[in-house]
Amino acid sequence: MTYPDLRGFLADLGNDLLKVSQPFAPKHEMAALLREMPANGPAVLFVNVAGHPGARVVGNLVASRRRVAKALDTTEAELNATYLQRTRQGIAPRQCDDAPVKEVRHTGSLDIAGLLPVLTHYAGDGGPFITTGVVLCSDPATGRRGMGIHRMMVKGDNRMGILLANPPLSAFHANAEANGKPLDIAVALGVEPALLIAAVVKAGPQGPDKMDMAGALRGAPVDLVRAETVAVDVPARAEIIIEGRVLPGVREAEGPFGENTGYYFSNISPVVEVTAVTHRRDFIYGALCPWTSDVDSLLSLAAGTELLGQLRTQMAGIADLDLTTGTCGFTAVIALSKAKPTDVRRLIHLVFGMDKRVKLVTVVDDDVDIRNPREISWALATRFQPDRDTVILCGMEGYVIDPSCGGGGFGSRMGMDATRGSGPEFDKITIPAAAAAKAKAVLAELGFVAG
Repeated sequence: MTYPDLRGFLADLGNDLLKVSQPFAPKHEMAALLREMPANGPAVLFVNVAGHPGARVVGNLVASRRRVAKALDTTEAELNATYLQRTRQGIAPRQCDDAPVKEVRHTGSLDIAGLLPVLTHYAGDGGPFITTGVVLCSDPATGRRGMGIHRMMVKGDNRMGILLANPPLSAFHANAEANGKPLDIAVALGVEPALLIAAVVKAGPQGPDKMDMAGALRGAPVDLVRAETVAVDVPARAEIIIEGRVLPGVREAEGPFGENTGYYFSNISPVVEVTAVTHRRDFIYGALCPWTSDVDSLLSLAAGTELLGQLRTQMAGIADLDLTTGTCGFTAVIALSKAKPTDVRRLIHLVFGMDKRVKLVTVVDDDVDIRNPREISWALATRFQPDRDTVILCGMEGYVIDPSCGGGGFGSRMGMDATRGSGPEFDKITIPAAAAAKAKAVLAELGFVAG
C-alpha cells in the first residue's frame, strides 16, 4: 500500500500506535517518554501538547523494522532486498496544485518555538532542536537538487543554527557562499517514512536524486509544490514547511546538543534566516529523539543497507549486514557465506574504506542471527581468538560527532573475524524445524513473541 502522507501511514498502524492523551510538554517531557519506550515498541502520538493547542507530535515512528517494512509495503524478511532494488531505480516527483501544507501561512517576525512544538531533548541542550527536518535545496552551481536531515537549533528572531557537516548540502552552501550569496532552503517536517528514509541515504555527486528515490521507496511520485518565499520545491503533503536562507559568511555557536553518540556536541555553524512557515491546520510535528532505537533503525536501513549493497558489488557471499543498536552506526556485524580467512580480511578492509562512520566490524557466518545480540556474543566467545582474528587499522579519518577521535579528527578501526573453523565441532546445535514451528505457534496463542 502506498501512503500519500504521514496521516495515511498513522491511520493504518492500528495497535502499533500508542496515543498519549495526558498533557506533555515539548521541553524534556516528550523526549523522556520516547526514551523509555521499549525496543520494538509502538509509534507514539502525543495528542495533548502543552502550549500548542490543536497540534500533535509523533515519535518512535521508525523504531522497528516491522513499521519500516509496512511503510515500504514489504516484509521484514524482504526489507533489505526491497530497499536495494527500489533505490537503484527511482520515480520522479510531480508538480501539483493541491498543497495541504499551505493551509496556514506565517511570514514576518516569527517565533519558531512559539509556532511549533520543537522538542528540547536532554538536560544540557542549549535550546530546542529540530531533528527530523528534511532540508531541501538546490546547488547554485549545477542546479542539482539535494536533501538531507540536518539538526537545527531554534534561536528566535527568525534565526536557526544548522549543522552542515555532510554533503551534498554542505557543498551547496559552500558554492553559494563563494559567490557571497545566501542559499535558499526549505525544511519539511511531518513526512511519511519513505521520504524520511530517502533523506538520510548517502548519495554521491553522480548518485540518484533523493526525491526520485523517495518515490521509488513509496511506490508513487512525491507531489511537490513551489515554496512561498524561496526558490525550492517542497512536499505538498508534508505537515509543516519552514522556509529560509542560509546566510553567507555568518557563523554562530550552535549547541550543546545531546547527539546520537550519547554525548553533548557543540559547533560553530551556519545560520538560517527564516522567511516563512506554512503548515496544515491541525498539523503533526515529527519528533526524533537522539540516542534511541528510532535513530538506530533509520541508520540501519538507510546507511547499513546501502553499505550492504555497495559491498555486494565488490565481493560475493555477503548474506546480511546490520548496524548494531545503540552504537550510533559505528559498529557493524556482517554475515558471510562459506567464508575463508582471506575473504574476511578483505571484507573488513572494504568496509573501512567505504564508510568512515564504521570503526568496529564483526564478521560471522550466515548461521548466526546478526540481529540477535546473544548469537553474536556466542560467535565471538566460541569462534574468535583475539591474537589470531583481530585486524586493527590506525590513523584513519574519524567521524565528526565521535568524541573519542579528539580534536585531530583521526582514529583507529578494528575488525574481528568470528567465523567458524572447518571441523564438525563448529556445527551449531539446532531444534528440528517442526518442533520450533509448533513452539512459536503456541507461544503466539498465549500472547508471547518467540525468542
